[in-house]
Amino acid sequence: MDAAELRAMQAPIKERYKNAPESALITLKAKGKLDESNIACKVETGRALAVAGLHPATGGSGLELCSGDMLLEALVACAGVTIKAVSTALGIALKSGTVSAEGDLDFRGTLGVDKEAPVGFREIRLRFDLDTDVPQDKLDQLLKLTERYCVVYQTICSGPPVAISLKRV
Repeated sequence: MDAAELRAMQAPIKERYKNAPESALITLKAKGKLDESNIACKVETGRALAVAGLHPATGGSGLELCSGDMLLEALVACAGVTIKAVSTALGIALKSGTVSAEGDLDFRGTLGVDKEAPVGFREIRLRFDLDTDVPQDKLDQLLKLTERYCVVYQTICSGPPVAISLKRV
């Protein structure tokens, strides 16, 4: 896909959102079912069933997916798609590239060993390694726009309000 094809594909969508802003508000959903016999949750991904469980650092077997890994994987996926879309829109040729994310956790917080230790990631690092011949100023623009338009990155950085509830069924 080139920049013209991308613009042509997105033009009617952008026009609809300009004319009817309420049509741009979409609710994405995720659902999981608690495993009845293991400490795990079966998450419907839309393509397959993902089984999430405890990380080995908290006593898990390592056979199930770790939700922290899944968060980083979602960041990598979104950032990868975003940088491809932005590079296509800008006409920046990428010969190849990789996206990687890593995050630091202190499991003392997760396990309640140390009340002062944070629960969750202390720091997340997202990195792009790109094979391209474009000048640095174009790469700087590519990174800036990828950062601006990556949904998962922006969600993690802005920390939107999250409501939590429990309902007896």
